[in-house]
Amino acid sequence: MSDPARQQRLARYNFAPDPFQIQAFDALDAGESVLVAAPTGSGKTVIAEYGLAMALDAGRRGFYTAPIKALSNQKYHDLCAFYGNDRVGLLTGDNAINVDAPLLVMTTEVLRNMIYGRAKALDTLGVVVLDEVHFLQDEYRGPVWEEVIIHLEPEVRLVALSATVSNAEEIADWLSTVRGPTRVVIEGRRPVELLNMYAYGDKAKDEVVLVDTLVDGAPNPKVLRLESGEPTVQRRRQGGRGVRSRIFPPSRIDMLEVLRDNDLLPAIYFIFSRNQCDESASACYKAGVRLTTDLERDEIREIVDARVTGLSDDDLAALGFTTFSAQVESGIAAHHAGMVPTFKEIVEALFMRGLVKVVFATETLAVGINMPARAVVIDKMSKFTGEHHEILKASTYTQLTGRAGRRGIDTLGQAIVVWNQFVTFDQVAAVAMSKTFRLSSAFRTTYNMAVNLVRTHSPEETHHLLNLSLAQYQANKGVVEVQARIAKRQKERDRLRAQARSEFGDIDEYRKMFSHEPGERDRTEIEMSLMGLHAGDVVWFDDHLGLVLSTSVRAKGIKVKALFGNRALRALTADELVRPVRTATRLPIDGTAATGNQGQSVDQDDPRVLRELAHRLTRLKIDKPSATSSANARKAHPCAQDPDLKFKVNAAKSADRIERDLQQLVSRADKASEVVSRRFDDVVNLLERWEYVHEWKLTERGKMLSRVFHESDLLVAETIATKLIDGLDPTSLAALCSSFVYEYRSPDPAPEPTFPSNQLRSRFRQMESLSKRLQRDETAAGLTPHRAPDAGYIDIVARWAGGAELAELLGDDTTPGDFVRTMKQLIDLLRQVAQHAPDEATRSVADNAIDRVLRGVVLSASTMPIGGVS
Repeated sequence: MSDPARQQRLARYNFAPDPFQIQAFDALDAGESVLVAAPTGSGKTVIAEYGLAMALDAGRRGFYTAPIKALSNQKYHDLCAFYGNDRVGLLTGDNAINVDAPLLVMTTEVLRNMIYGRAKALDTLGVVVLDEVHFLQDEYRGPVWEEVIIHLEPEVRLVALSATVSNAEEIADWLSTVRGPTRVVIEGRRPVELLNMYAYGDKAKDEVVLVDTLVDGAPNPKVLRLESGEPTVQRRRQGGRGVRSRIFPPSRIDMLEVLRDNDLLPAIYFIFSRNQCDESASACYKAGVRLTTDLERDEIREIVDARVTGLSDDDLAALGFTTFSAQVESGIAAHHAGMVPTFKEIVEALFMRGLVKVVFATETLAVGINMPARAVVIDKMSKFTGEHHEILKASTYTQLTGRAGRRGIDTLGQAIVVWNQFVTFDQVAAVAMSKTFRLSSAFRTTYNMAVNLVRTHSPEETHHLLNLSLAQYQANKGVVEVQARIAKRQKERDRLRAQARSEFGDIDEYRKMFSHEPGERDRTEIEMSLMGLHAGDVVWFDDHLGLVLSTSVRAKGIKVKALFGNRALRALTADELVRPVRTATRLPIDGTAATGNQGQSVDQDDPRVLRELAHRLTRLKIDKPSATSSANARKAHPCAQDPDLKFKVNAAKSADRIERDLQQLVSRADKASEVVSRRFDDVVNLLERWEYVHEWKLTERGKMLSRVFHESDLLVAETIATKLIDGLDPTSLAALCSSFVYEYRSPDPAPEPTFPSNQLRSRFRQMESLSKRLQRDETAAGLTPHRAPDAGYIDIVARWAGGAELAELLGDDTTPGDFVRTMKQLIDLLRQVAQHAPDEATRSVADNAIDRVLRGVVLSASTMPIGGVS
């Protein structure tokens, strides 16, 4: 610490650095990059700021990247407070402030775009801070982190900040391979000790009991004994009574009383449902819970009034401002993505000042801005994924509980899990004890990435860069493990083959003649047949006749919801079918001809509707497809005399499944050295077929695609190139482009979309047809199909861009937060159209469309909050 330069950089802090921070300083002073893996609140930011100060001292620029805009905004204000507004800038999709400043805060995507655009701002770049670098395992956004790491100039030093991960050394080894010397610094200790607690209601005592989850590092035996007397989850589902239940789930109001009585406020109460967050805040307020003093309420009103000046009285009324303000004045608030950013920012500011005492929040708060609390409550240890409930992963639990304990204020942070009947106590304890959080790459080649690589590098250089990805690095290390699995699976296959032998005849011949098993080679054909289905089609699903109610594109392929004559409602994918489906006829739903995969207005929860459709289906006179074999032929086969036939057939099936697994494992081992570049070649081949690349050069379409940054980048570019957005007025252009950013997420069939004009209906149908053609090509190429355009917001956007008031648009299916977020995504896309559309008139119309959408609550949400969130 005798180095004067280091002393000067640390002079702003009123505490001595921790040993792990000193290790990081040493690495940076030695000219190395650094990966810091440490718990939330441990002081990783100090290392980031040290790296930025080094850049300034060397006359270079420093960039600070964050995964979300809220974090970028907070860091901008933090740096401004120390360095002054003239030395710090901000660049996000919403704001561009002092972008030539020596220190620039941005989202990671902005830096990626600057790299591909070869921005001059990179010429003097010395240090880049990558905050929340564990985001590189995110399915959709993860590739951006790897693109930045791979493509930054080698002289730029990285300060990579991550949550605690179990393979930090592996990540640091990869960074050293790609970037040069990189030191890993791991801090396992939390700055505030965490105490894992468990809360349950005890009927015998008529009270809520709060106990330690772990005793001497093992599950609390008292709770294990108590729960052993409870009827199990399985027996409950089967209707078994067991002993009379003694445990009950405490209400959220009861839990709030426990928190207050045990001096555990302020607290964050995580609930994995927006509606239940709102209902909990409302219930507490209506129950008379008041957690603030008169002086605190006066301060809250002053802060709230200052924050909502950009919203009109009509907008405030539509947003339920009166209820919201009454709750926060009482020290109670909800926080979730369904709220407008202004309201969320108010909650964040009040909580950080200690004015709001309890926040009922979804898990999105765990990756938001810094909001430490004395206690964190997890309402349920399971979460609905859209198809089923699954127990929280240890990484999610660590992230949620990372907010518990305020450094310098609390000596203990409390993480409380509330009992519920679907997750046992030993499962909760196992998650609390787990220390495993392995960071895995989610790298994939996007179309935009592919054309930018073609534009800037030779084929050899491109494949070299792709081989530097973490995905490739981890694939290479996995080859030894794969070979071991191959040997083990081969032994299992041989054992099953021996069990499947029959002295009566050839089991494999019997199975080929009389069994219907989908081979791996058939799946694509089945997937293609599903892709051609529409709501209202009457289809043979193998040997069963069904009525298609809706189709949708999922990450694993096409998903079809179908109704059968016995009134069974099933969701089917290619994995569950033996043969390609065959369409027999069509059956109009609700008397309306079915169209596309948007579905029909069929209430699948209404038994009368399903009964009527099933009845109509059974009345159809459709001959069943001829069977490939008959019962008589099956009985005549010699193997039919084998008394163990069923066992041996099943053994042969299992051996076949293992054989297919082995083929995949062998293929993985063979291709491990080029897994990423092979997928890249598949993408480039498709781009060549669609005339975006020709002989490793970009066509005019390819050049435009290189500037399109969107989840469905190729579909957007193709829509622009085929002039489907040309010749529209500003309102119609905004409405049509909304189909790229809106996604209907409910498991129920989407309602029939409303189109304000025949022109919009026609343009969308053409886009939909284009999308399906592209999806077919993607499926045939072995690529994950893009998300299809969704017309569900076209009418809402047309009305908003046409001047409608917010109150006219909000409803059960349109929350304020979702509306604002969708509009901001739409504005980002319209800006790209305004900059890159070939047609000058279309560029002008896009500019006009932005002006029509960027108003009212959308404009307020796109403006920097006053004074940040502190």
